Amino acid sequence: RMASTMGIEAAAQKLLNPNGDEFDVSLLDDVVNAAYSPTDPNRAMANKALMALQETPDVWTKADAILERAQNPQSRFFGLQVLDDAIRTRWRVLPAEQRNGIKNYVVGKVIQVSSDEALASNEKVFLSKLNLTLVQILKQEWPHNWPTFIPDLVGSSKTSEVLCENNMQILKLLSEEIFDFSRDQMVTQKVKKMKESLNSEFAAIYHLCEFILDHSQRPSLLKVTLQTLQRFLTWIPLGFIFQTNLVDTLLNKFFPEPLFRNDTLDCLTEIGSLADLEPEYDPIFRKLFGGFLARLGNIFSPETDLAQPFENGSEDDCVFIQRLALFLTGFLKAHLKALETPDTQQSLIAGLFYLVRVSEVDEVEIFRICLEAWHMLAHDLYQTENEFKRPGSMTPVLNLGNNGRSNSAASRKYMYGPVLTGVRQVMIAKMAKPEEVLIVEDENGDIVRETTKDTDVIAQYKTMRETLVYLTHLNCDDTESIMLSKLTAQVNGTEWSWNNLNTLCWAIGSISGAMTEDEEKRFLVTVIKDLLGLCEQKRGKDNKAVIASNIMYVVGQYPRFLKAHWKFLKTVVNKLFEFMHEVHPGVQDMACDTFLKIATKCRRKFVTLQTDERVPFISELVETMPSIISDLEPHQVQAFYEAVGCMLSDKGPAVTVDRADLLEKLMEMPNFRWKMIMEQANGNVESLVEPNTIKEIIKILKTNNKTCGSIGSIYANQLQTFFMDVLNVYKVYSERISATIAQQGPSATQLSLVRTMRSAKKEVLRLLIVFIEKSGPPEADPQAVAQGFIPPVLDPILGDYQRNIPNSRDPEVLSLFTTVVEKLKGHILSDVPRIMDAVFECTLQMITVNFEDYPEHRIRFFEFIRAVNSHCFQALFNIHPEHQKLVVDSVVWAMKHTERNISDTGLNILNELLQNVGKTPNIAQGFYQQYLLALIQDVFAVMTDRLHKSGFKMHATLLRYMFHLVQMNQVTVPLYDPPNTTPGKANPAFLRDHISNLLIQSFPNLTRTQVSKFVDGMFDLKMDLPTFKTHLRDFLIQLKEFSVEDNSSLYGEEQEAQKRQQLEAQEAHRSAVPGLLKPSEIIDEDL
Repeated sequence: RMASTMGIEAAAQKLLNPNGDEFDVSLLDDVVNAAYSPTDPNRAMANKALMALQETPDVWTKADAILERAQNPQSRFFGLQVLDDAIRTRWRVLPAEQRNGIKNYVVGKVIQVSSDEALASNEKVFLSKLNLTLVQILKQEWPHNWPTFIPDLVGSSKTSEVLCENNMQILKLLSEEIFDFSRDQMVTQKVKKMKESLNSEFAAIYHLCEFILDHSQRPSLLKVTLQTLQRFLTWIPLGFIFQTNLVDTLLNKFFPEPLFRNDTLDCLTEIGSLADLEPEYDPIFRKLFGGFLARLGNIFSPETDLAQPFENGSEDDCVFIQRLALFLTGFLKAHLKALETPDTQQSLIAGLFYLVRVSEVDEVEIFRICLEAWHMLAHDLYQTENEFKRPGSMTPVLNLGNNGRSNSAASRKYMYGPVLTGVRQVMIAKMAKPEEVLIVEDENGDIVRETTKDTDVIAQYKTMRETLVYLTHLNCDDTESIMLSKLTAQVNGTEWSWNNLNTLCWAIGSISGAMTEDEEKRFLVTVIKDLLGLCEQKRGKDNKAVIASNIMYVVGQYPRFLKAHWKFLKTVVNKLFEFMHEVHPGVQDMACDTFLKIATKCRRKFVTLQTDERVPFISELVETMPSIISDLEPHQVQAFYEAVGCMLSDKGPAVTVDRADLLEKLMEMPNFRWKMIMEQANGNVESLVEPNTIKEIIKILKTNNKTCGSIGSIYANQLQTFFMDVLNVYKVYSERISATIAQQGPSATQLSLVRTMRSAKKEVLRLLIVFIEKSGPPEADPQAVAQGFIPPVLDPILGDYQRNIPNSRDPEVLSLFTTVVEKLKGHILSDVPRIMDAVFECTLQMITVNFEDYPEHRIRFFEFIRAVNSHCFQALFNIHPEHQKLVVDSVVWAMKHTERNISDTGLNILNELLQNVGKTPNIAQGFYQQYLLALIQDVFAVMTDRLHKSGFKMHATLLRYMFHLVQMNQVTVPLYDPPNTTPGKANPAFLRDHISNLLIQSFPNLTRTQVSKFVDGMFDLKMDLPTFKTHLRDFLIQLKEFSVEDNSSLYGEEQEAQKRQQLEAQEAHRSAVPGLLKPSEIIDEDL
């Protein structure tokens, strides 16, 4: 073999530099063989050589030689690839004769291969790639330079069926390229022109398709013609569909034939899904639907169970059922109202029964297609019924009666009644898993704890839940009786299975709120009793785990019922305590999650005295707590403390328990552990740095953190008991970390012990952050907190932060003092300079080296500056003047940041800073003189750098504020350097000249007139913010740098406002329909 004798490297060199010799195709074959052979030792080198050859500018000129003479099919694909690249990237710069040469060669090659049936069959893949190359040329040349393409193609198609078959493929590709894939690759004008050409010449294409469908006996040609037609049906003029025999041919000639059925159904789906047409087309669609059902009835009836045929059928059968789902859902979404007439009512119901059968098939994608239609139908019927029920409603209702009388919305609901029962059965049997359920069956049939969230399943659950809520509103009794009969079948064992019980309980949980309180009570009493009975009756760990998971999910969804029925609530909570000893994976987690959910929603029940009880439940709970939580993991114990804290947070007038006393009892266990550790440390401080002791301390702090977060300001009583201890522990760990770093250098931060000590420090900081957030009167008054809390933390925490090396500074310190400033506001004004002194300069040095390092410190730092600016503005001007300049510089630096959340924070701080300065006359003029001009330039720089388009609204707000400030003569000090400027020049005139010169220097493509007009607008006081934004936007789009880019971000604010309105409308709708909001999303007014 030639390449192996001379070596791949030499062969590659010869191909890259032929030195006047003819291009050696056989050498290329050898290199390609080596590149595609998995065992060839030269494979990597050959691949490299091919990539280098592909990047050679004139390699495309060898494409014809490669395509004609290469023996290896992969070499020919390589030849096509380089030709494709040249067409895509170099076509415009090639001379006309070369373009024609390529065009004629490709067309000739396509005709040569596709005219010969044997050759076309052997070269199938090559021919399809060749067709794509031809379409690439068409995208460049047609219609302007190749107006005869469509007539030529249609003409040649009539000469041979084999050639015609390939021509259909080309048309199919062309339609796909123009209508489906063109968005990212061609400019809009070009796509528009091609669409217009295709439209104007479609008659010829249509007649060719019609001719083939009427006369051809060749199955492969008929199939490709149907597929091509399907691509065109979405956009062709409607006359070709409705004023020809097309629908009749498809329905009566091709749909009955199994070979063509699926492609025909695709075409019918495109036609059936055409929406928003004039009412005169409705009779045609009614006829089409009736005709389709008659043909479908010859294949199977609406009563046929499709689950088995789908399971055991051929691939074509499965594709048919999927496409049937698409046809029925598309048709019903587009024409439901048109089919609700006396004549077509029967067809409509039959069609819906077919869709119920398709929905029962065990295939997720098919079910999701059907689900869309059921959601639409249930929502639509609910809307109609609600309009009908609403007092004073004058909605015209559909005339569905045979005697011409106007029937109410009720008749519409009853018409669909039998179908909706079928839909309820399917929804309940196939209910998707809710997010709260943590216990799943794995692929081996074992019950395990879920490890990852499946977002598709969560989205499907949401849609199914909404659909079932609407269906319950439409007929609550039907939903209830289906659920209860399925539950009976679980209890008596006739339909017992994990999956059946799961889907049933998920469905029961999903309709919470859709029934009236009385209906819900009657229903749930049965459900909970049956589930608790089932739990006692079934044996086996896995069975118990599945039943437990379902009991917990259902009770967690019905807080309204539990609040109204103390006996049930008490039974359920005691059952949860039982499950907390069940070590099956996931059961304890769900028990703690459900307990927290119930404690949040029913907290008052636990802290007030209930009928037949001696004391409020919480008093017994804190006594028996040690035994309840004895088998729980640390994170589960923390969730339990959070739940009890949540109960104790209720301080309503009905609550008579001593909350402080109960809190003390609640914290006895962690406090005892803490005391033991402290006693040990008093004897020997080394015990504090034992890894196990540090882990124990972290656990205790996390438990306190969760309790504090849920119980609120009364936690101050608990914090007082160990506050100084906590700060001492923090100090010990800080000193130990610093000493280790001093001995072993910065890499010591990676040592296991250092990392554990840092975790403990972070937990201290998190606890203090939560305490400050939750502080408030009467137990933790802001002034008392500022006096008692701030002084002791300054040195251990701030001093440590300042002294440490950058890698061991915790960003939580910045979060803590941001929270302190936001919560305590003016009470800590005198401490702000000290805080800033400690964190400001050292953090700034960490984050201004580049835009990447210390991302957490970065965002926390700017949040801190924003808090000081908002709540302790005076303090900014009580610090050292150099630090004042650093504050302004850091805000400008944030504004220029490429990370959006940081640049947005910078812009917001600057806006608030300017507003605050404007309200403080003794600071304002000095500030303007030193910073205003530079700030205007900085905002301009950020706005025009094309990296910050999303901040456009804020750029406009700031510029308008600053320019109007100058124009209204509120800046009384000169903005310019007096010795270098014409005496007596006013600030507005100076700023106008300064900005004009700046813009002309920065953007040479702008004329003086454009700049002058723009700058005049900037000073126009009559401009409100929307007008000012339009003025700025128009200017930016004129800039050469912006004109070639996607500028949609400049309209981001409007798009966000539109999205916000849509979301608000959705939320308003969800709130108006009982049951659409989950119980956890509803805010309880009485708590």
